[in-house]
Amino acid sequence: MQIRVKKKLKRPASDRVFDAVNILLMILIGLVIAYPLYFVLMASVTDPRIVNTGKLILFPPEFYTGGYVKTFEYSPLWTGYLNSIFYTVAGTALSIVITLFTAYALSREDMFGHNFFTLLFSFTMFFSGGLIPSYILVQNLHIYNTFWVMILPSAVNIMNLIVCRTFFQNSIPKELLEAASIDGCGDFRYFFSIMLPLSSTIIAVLTLFYGAAKWNSYFDALIYLIDSKKMPLQIVLRNLLLIGQSTDMVDDAQSMAERQRQAEQLKYCIIVVSAAPMLIVYPFLQKYFAKGVMIGSLKG
Repeated sequence: MQIRVKKKLKRPASDRVFDAVNILLMILIGLVIAYPLYFVLMASVTDPRIVNTGKLILFPPEFYTGGYVKTFEYSPLWTGYLNSIFYTVAGTALSIVITLFTAYALSREDMFGHNFFTLLFSFTMFFSGGLIPSYILVQNLHIYNTFWVMILPSAVNIMNLIVCRTFFQNSIPKELLEAASIDGCGDFRYFFSIMLPLSSTIIAVLTLFYGAAKWNSYFDALIYLIDSKKMPLQIVLRNLLLIGQSTDMVDDAQSMAERQRQAEQLKYCIIVVSAAPMLIVYPFLQKYFAKGVMIGSLKG
């Protein structure tokens, strides 16, 4: 028996230098991205005086959890949390249902007006009516200052629709439809019994895309909501960071300087609390995010 041994080719020195430079650049870029997140986390558990004097670099010299105590006692924060969870779950579910049905219809080349409707949907990616017509439409639909205004106007993202349509066209063989039709399978049964079980990847991608977008959405609430009890978490966070309402969360008996220092730390605590759900969920869905990017890059 003849055994062939593959010799590992020695890479040129220029290639090794190129790889080393790339690795060094990626490490530097990663540190630039990760350090601000790390600093916010450390600042949220550090005495405000240390943070304000610039002594916090890597590890807090003295831990201070008073900011989290005040944060957890701030009732508007939890109201915003519940509202954001409701908007994210309900809005994502509705968006996925509409996107799947619409994308499937657009992926069927035998549908009447297939190219026209595809062009019509794509047109809205580049041109829109603008803010004032949208505001008038919301008023006429009687959903202004209601929970529906956070769900219905943003129910479909055209880019996600195109990504889903491309997946249906390129990932599921057309022969399945022909075989199912021969066996007497109708369109609805084919969609629910064959298409959906084979589309778990794109459903996970859409859930990630829509969920992240709706969790971080604040502009619609800023324009269409006036009731503080219906505001999402991002508006509560915005008010605390930009308007300076975080000073209302600290003890009035303290001096103005002390109140301001604690207000600064509360901002870090609120950022951590609001970003924690997405930071926890994203690592488990990262592979689907990468698949979604690749699906959208295929020619459809």
